[in-house]
Amino acid sequence: MSINLLSITFLQVTRELLSGFGVTCLLFILTLVLALPLGLVVCFGSMSRFKPLRWLFRTIVWIIRGTPLILQIIVVFYVPGLLFKVPLSSRFLAVTIAFVINYACYFSEIYRGGIESIPKGQYEAGQVLGMNKTQIFFRIILPQVFKRILAPMSNEVITLVKDTSLARVISVVEITKISQQLANNYAIIWPLFYAGAFYLIFNGLLTVLFRYLEKKLSYYKI
Repeated sequence: MSINLLSITFLQVTRELLSGFGVTCLLFILTLVLALPLGLVVCFGSMSRFKPLRWLFRTIVWIIRGTPLILQIIVVFYVPGLLFKVPLSSRFLAVTIAFVINYACYFSEIYRGGIESIPKGQYEAGQVLGMNKTQIFFRIILPQVFKRILAPMSNEVITLVKDTSLARVISVVEITKISQQLANNYAIIWPLFYAGAFYLIFNGLLTVLFRYLEKKLSYYKI
């Protein structure tokens, strides 16, 4: 009888965690899809020759990188309602906005480091071939940048998977939030470790993917 009860509990916990993991994956995907291109925009802004624009973007990056993500989530969710009387109706939207802004700033610094690491001779070679600045950047520079930034970018992406657990601070029901609720409701601790297994498997798959990409891009190595 106790074995059947344990099986039922395990199945129930698995179903609950899978529903929460779906929210975690959605937050992860949306953040990645939106933050990667936005990070490139922020990177261009922070490298702009127009000083006011450059310092504006660098100040934003400094603030975002210098404050905890959990604080940024709280600010995005509560401040619009407190200051402008326009509260965000969706907690998931608030946490997505906070994540996108945060990771765009981190990605921008990775992009900037990769771009600045390319020798000037690469630009000159493109000019000799008759390319304009846009063609040089997208056809010559950017492919090499992708190879150079893949390792630090993979670290940030894996960190993103784990950071999604911070969404629970404003009661977004993701996998960690559900595991805590299950632990409290049933007075058992193993759902917390079970949730950790989801993160391990997900990050393991991402690690394999990034290693594959590193091998595929190895022909850009100089």
